Amino acid sequence: MNPSLFSADGLVGLIFLLTIAITIAGGIIACNSERLVRAVAGLMICFIGVGALYYFLNSPFVAMMQVLIYVGAVAVTISFAIMLADPEQSSQHGPINALSGPFGFITAALLTVGLALIALKTMWGDEPKVNDGSVKIIGTQLLTDYSMVFELVSIVLLISIIGALVIAREGRKS
Repeated sequence: MNPSLFSADGLVGLIFLLTIAITIAGGIIACNSERLVRAVAGLMICFIGVGALYYFLNSPFVAMMQVLIYVGAVAVTISFAIMLADPEQSSQHGPINALSGPFGFITAALLTVGLALIALKTMWGDEPKVNDGSVKIIGTQLLTDYSMVFELVSIVLLISIIGALVIAREGRKS
């Protein structure tokens, strides 16, 4: 039996498709904008869409952390970096090969068609609910089962902070 658009399942499916469309649209805006401010706005839209997808995956804590960390911290930090950058930078583009556009499009189309065929031919079963996505369970798993990953993420963040300090040390050119 197929769910109707006006049933609960049909409406959830419609909202899920809208969430995917928002995420993809934000990514396209971020990749194709000529101005950096518009690219960051597209990146923020994409991050919000990814947070909504996490919510659909029954993980409200990870969804909220996605919005708080990536939209609230990373994108705002990128915005400040754009504001502090030298406004007189000329855009330097390398030589463009005439085949790069069609080759990239064909590669993306083949990948999309291949993944779609795999998704359509796979027999998807109903998976049992693993947990409720609560903060307590996530915290327990981070400090027991996934402690090595948790430490590796902290090392990556430390390296990125040191890299930002090294780049900021030079400052603006006069």
